[in-house]
Amino acid sequence: MTRPKLAILVSFSGQGGVERMIANLCEVLVDAPIDLDILLIKARGPHVGRLPRNARVIPLRAQHSLTSIWEVARYLRRERPTALLAIKHRAILAALRAKQLARSQTPISGRLGTTVSAALANKSPRRRERWYRAMRRYYPRLHRLIAVSQGVADDVLDITDMPDAQITVVRNPTITPELLKAAEAPVNHPWLQSDSDTPVIMGVGRLTEQKDFSTLLSAFAHVQRQRAARLMILGDGNLREALLAQARELNIAEHVALPGFQANPWAWMSRASVFALSSRWEGSPNTLTEAMALGIPVVSTDCPSGPSELLTAGQIAPLVDMGDVEALAHALLSTLDNPPDTAVLVDAVKAYHRDVSAAAYLHTLGLPSAEV
Repeated sequence: MTRPKLAILVSFSGQGGVERMIANLCEVLVDAPIDLDILLIKARGPHVGRLPRNARVIPLRAQHSLTSIWEVARYLRRERPTALLAIKHRAILAALRAKQLARSQTPISGRLGTTVSAALANKSPRRRERWYRAMRRYYPRLHRLIAVSQGVADDVLDITDMPDAQITVVRNPTITPELLKAAEAPVNHPWLQSDSDTPVIMGVGRLTEQKDFSTLLSAFAHVQRQRAARLMILGDGNLREALLAQARELNIAEHVALPGFQANPWAWMSRASVFALSSRWEGSPNTLTEAMALGIPVVSTDCPSGPSELLTAGQIAPLVDMGDVEALAHALLSTLDNPPDTAVLVDAVKAYHRDVSAAAYLHTLGLPSAEV
């Protein structure tokens, strides 16, 4: 009997969260009773090497989603996979156009990992409408759209008016045994040693407007006026110098560290007193999920989307309005003084474990799960 075949169309273009999530997912999918083909539009960054050897990795020559249509169409005609999963908006459009070109019967599903309306809010009206028009035209042709949070799903429903039944929420495969093990590794930074009694507030992410570390810096300045603490932000980005200048203007520079990108951020996060997510938008915030899995007290903005779902509308940990410096400072102070129960945080992210997420993907795509 022929085994079902799943094809995944994805671009690995760096060291981002999407690439890491798909690598996590594929590590489990290869143990299911299916054949797995991974069609790589781009093959860059550290996560390419994590793709399982017993998957069939097919690099495409096109190097761009919308110019890969002919290659994907040829693949669909030749291989006739049981299902194809396209990752992100442009790959979804490419896969659906390829299916039409190939006159294929393969059901096409897509994964969307960001709240589109929030991500496009500051773009030109022309670009935003062009993006929405493509979603309205093509997304209803999908077998399923997999959204990483209910907020992402609701956003797509608002934009496209698709039937609710066509969209399924599947949590990201964020938490892995390797992540939990990596968190135990030593960290060579004086602020994070066991003999340091000054609490460290930590943020993690690209230094961009989306993450709004400017508000976190301003909130930390309020915290500093009331108690001893330090702020550490892991990540690189084009706002690094602006954030350092802001720290100097707030007279908190000696209490702020920006160590840059860390290959093992979890070892750093596991030693924080509080993890702070100050974002203006997300799809499903992996760093917040990871901090909770490590039992680290958390504070988050109530941004679209994901934090409210993770924190049960603020019942598990504080949620504050985006850009509200005083509310964020108050939440940080109260969490430092009264951290939540670690077990509650860990239990809240059970659906984000890699095996649980992979089983949900297979079920949504109509494929058999790993044999027990």
